[in-house]
Amino acid sequence: MSAYEEQDAARQRYDVADAAPLLLDEQGVVTSWTEGAQRLLGYTAAEVVGARATRLLSAEDAARVPELAERCRRDDGWAGLLNVRHKDGQPVRVMVRITPATDPGGAPQWLVLISDLAESRGWDMSRAVLEQMVTESPVGIAIVDTDLRCVWSNAALERYGGGSARERLGRRLAEIQPGIDSEGIEAQMRRVLKTGRPVVGYEHVGQVRSAPHRETAHMMSFTRLDDDQGHPMGVYYTVVDISDRHRARRRLALLDRAGEQIGRTLDIVRTAQELADVCVQDFADFVSVDLLESVLRGAEPEPGPARGTDPVPLRRAGHQSVDPGVPEAVVEIGEVATYLAGSPPVRSLATGRSWREERLDPLAVDWATDVPDGRAATFLELGLHSVMIVPLRARGVSMGVTTFFRRRRQDPFDEDDLNLAEDLVSRAAVCVDNARRYTRERDAALVLQRSLLPHRLPEQDAVEVAACYRPADELTGLGGDWYDVIPLSGARVALVVGEVPGHGIDAAAAMGRLRTGVRTLAALDLPPEEVLAHLDDLVTRTAREEGVVPGASATAGEQAVGSGCVYVVYDPVDGQCTMAAAGHPAPAVVRPDGIAGFVDLPQGPPLGAGGPPFEAVELALAEGSTLALHTDGLLIHGDEDGTLAAGRERLRRALERPGATLDMRCRAVVDALVPDRPHDDVALLMARTRLLGADRVAAWDLPADPAVVADARKEATRQLTEWGLGELAFITELVVSELVTNAIRHAAAPVRLRLIRGRTLVCEVSDGSATAPHLGHPRAMDEGGRGLLLVSQFTDRWGTRFAPGGKVIWAEQSLTGPPD
Repeated sequence: MSAYEEQDAARQRYDVADAAPLLLDEQGVVTSWTEGAQRLLGYTAAEVVGARATRLLSAEDAARVPELAERCRRDDGWAGLLNVRHKDGQPVRVMVRITPATDPGGAPQWLVLISDLAESRGWDMSRAVLEQMVTESPVGIAIVDTDLRCVWSNAALERYGGGSARERLGRRLAEIQPGIDSEGIEAQMRRVLKTGRPVVGYEHVGQVRSAPHRETAHMMSFTRLDDDQGHPMGVYYTVVDISDRHRARRRLALLDRAGEQIGRTLDIVRTAQELADVCVQDFADFVSVDLLESVLRGAEPEPGPARGTDPVPLRRAGHQSVDPGVPEAVVEIGEVATYLAGSPPVRSLATGRSWREERLDPLAVDWATDVPDGRAATFLELGLHSVMIVPLRARGVSMGVTTFFRRRRQDPFDEDDLNLAEDLVSRAAVCVDNARRYTRERDAALVLQRSLLPHRLPEQDAVEVAACYRPADELTGLGGDWYDVIPLSGARVALVVGEVPGHGIDAAAAMGRLRTGVRTLAALDLPPEEVLAHLDDLVTRTAREEGVVPGASATAGEQAVGSGCVYVVYDPVDGQCTMAAAGHPAPAVVRPDGIAGFVDLPQGPPLGAGGPPFEAVELALAEGSTLALHTDGLLIHGDEDGTLAAGRERLRRALERPGATLDMRCRAVVDALVPDRPHDDVALLMARTRLLGADRVAAWDLPADPAVVADARKEATRQLTEWGLGELAFITELVVSELVTNAIRHAAAPVRLRLIRGRTLVCEVSDGSATAPHLGHPRAMDEGGRGLLLVSQFTDRWGTRFAPGGKVIWAEQSLTGPPD
């Protein structure tokens, strides 16, 4: 074959209609440049001819030229993708084919064909390939003409009924498959014929001849077919069986609905009726719920029959039917149905196992005895043909049985239906058992929770406080809301309000743990954001150590995960207030003029949930301002607009109403916003700020000179004399001497001494060092190391807190004397 014949063969293998040709000599120099190449890359022939082709390539592909040249010589050509540079500098991805183009006796040359991938149509498939795709596709495919008559279908479509492809020809959908929604499907076809817009994902649910007693679902897509002039020729549509997905989706929807509608109250009979109502809608045609008498009384379930040999009386707690009036029921709600020994309900109650019968004996009589006259009937007379019986079990004890029947729907219950029924009944069983145990648990938890809340708020100088706590009603049970007031060093005070998710004894126990943890961390005098960070670590670690087992009842440690808490520190010396929150509403502030607003407080993640670090805000409060720390139960309750914004507006208006005392205002706010039996626990802590005047605070900046210790003692003694506290001068001189000396010897400047007179006398020495002192235990012959030991022995409390510029060592002496 000559070079020209080879070139023609290459053109047959490679579509050159959209390709731009050029010629290269043996050294890769461009010898011929066409208008097509100029249109593609922007270069004129004068700019390219005589130059090496490598200057047209990207740097990466230019490095591959020796390799490509070798492959061209070895394989008589090459084809692949390259990146070339347009004249404007932009990269262009092109398909390249190189073939030898040498005239007999002439110099070696290479023909290069390049085409832009952006304009490439891809693989041009032959009719044989396309026919193979549609005929062997597992997806059902058919084509109808403009009269919606079938003109072609593949073999896969036969699985959905309607006969073979030959039997379908020339027939409309209603003729091919009577009984399906042919009008709805053909309406989609006409819509596509009219608009030309495809319809994708149209779902058809119904029954087909191949499964006359089973509901099926298919997903269909429709596309218009046009001729060369753009005139509609017909509609091409595909069919995919999605019955399993449809049934799974309906089951999930039923479970979601059950989660929303079952157990909305703590009434046993109402919960049983909710179970029947939910299951009848899309699952069964008749459902009855029968419970043991002891369960309805709220007592522990009585043990069931040991072998299922004795008749068992059960009381009808709920039933529902697809037909008005529940005609299938032979026992009314509230009446007793005594089931025969050995009957399926008694066996299911005794063994705790479910029972299913796809086809009932139509002549058998309902299993209940003692049926009132005129109500006894056979299953045939009741129209019932398929049944499932599922025991209501909680904590390993059967409390009753739920019976599911089908009447209108012809498909019998299958194993998947039984699994779904067991899931539904197990959820309802938990609700029934919870309702039975509610009163006893609530009373016990209420005693526990109140024992964990403060019996009396501590006296301190920073704020005047009042608190109000109102437990939840029977709709939700007792919760884990709590509050605390913690005196800190330097006359400061910490205000805390928190909430544990959930209700009952576990929530109350978790609340007790959190409150204890907060008080322990508060004793370390940490900033609010650090207190919450340590508390978050404590909750996470406790939950991890106790192990979170899915489906198991939460322990107190696990219950604390997701808790909310707001921690506020107020300093009455300068009026500064610092606060941080972990998944908890921001406090409100009522100014001295009575105007209320909310603090713009960054919301950290709930405790144990993980997330970004906690952030604190600091604000100055005027004397007489009132802080209102609260749980979310104060913002949202069932009888009004449940949005957070609306709840905050109601709270703001309530806080602005005047009251004779702070305690009366606190109770008035709760009474105005919360019913006597709220849906959730409510806790409100209000604190009216005070400021310690200059006559109660004295401070001195001290040079880092040991000689200043004596002056510090004198100044402290003089100040105590002015305050009328001369009897404390000896101990105060000792404390000042030891703390100032330690600061000068072992710490760094600046050193500052401060005395605060409140309910206690506070002596503080601050320095620039971040090293905390330790209480030593010197031996008898040691000459030093007794300073802090003496301070701890002669004062009521002492400690260290860290500040941004160093630390503060403080000691307190009581001004009221020891309690009687």
